[in-house]
Amino acid sequence: MIEPLHATAHETHESTKRTKKLTGFRVFRAFVCFVALGSGMVPSLSAQRGRGAAPQGPPPVPRAAAPIDLTGYWVSLVTDDWRWRMVTPPKGDVLYLPVNPEGRRAADAWDPAKDEAAGEQCRAYGAGGLMHLPGRLHISWHDDATLVVEADAGTQTRVMHFGPNAQAAASAQPSWPGYSVAQWENDGAGPGRRGRPSNAKPVHGSLRTVTTKMRPGYFRRNGVPYSANAVLTEYWTTLQDEGVDYLVVTNILEDPQYLAQPYVRSVQFKKQADNRGWKPTPCLTQ
Repeated sequence: MIEPLHATAHETHESTKRTKKLTGFRVFRAFVCFVALGSGMVPSLSAQRGRGAAPQGPPPVPRAAAPIDLTGYWVSLVTDDWRWRMVTPPKGDVLYLPVNPEGRRAADAWDPAKDEAAGEQCRAYGAGGLMHLPGRLHISWHDDATLVVEADAGTQTRVMHFGPNAQAAASAQPSWPGYSVAQWENDGAGPGRRGRPSNAKPVHGSLRTVTTKMRPGYFRRNGVPYSANAVLTEYWTTLQDEGVDYLVVTNILEDPQYLAQPYVRSVQFKKQADNRGWKPTPCLTQ
């Protein structure tokens, strides 16, 4: 993927310092949000409104309720982990990764030729590792409750499903992108705040997605694994600096089979005006 990688390097030198400064707060905010949600610290919207509130109209559909605009073409900014993202690391390189002994053994046993022969060359392009690969994204709405994220790296497509999807998720067949359930998370200035009606559009927020039903894959291209039972939680948010739009995705990968603790990382993208450089390429083992 020569062209996307060249563009990525250029974007990195242009905005590394600025992007690092701006993403720090967003990554911290997303992680705190994750911890708060998990511990039940975030009060319910109904409790915030109080008793006796006037009945409100039905909430808008997810597309209309979006607090941020994720649509368009985005190019990755490799502001960290350069030697693990731009090239395939050596076999057994698990530096800075919270792998347990079983995960280390699996990484040491990685055989790219064996993956190729078994038709498993897309293991590094599943949802657990895809966002960390350099390249471009194309994000669009399929309908009012379905957001589609296409990646040119490995020609992969992820689908984000809004609404009650527990039954659909349970019946979904394992795949590289897995099954992603999505919901909007508001930053505190949305419906029900300061007299705003329940169907009002929030000022800002983020997209929270939880992905399960992934086929076993690699979250680092040199065979560092995640299992079929791994759960990937992501927060997608945007920010703007000097008229330029950026996308920050915070990933939290949980997998007791191969990880001693959740693996938390963030990746950044810069918005493009068009599809310049968009070049889907097949999965490669190296």
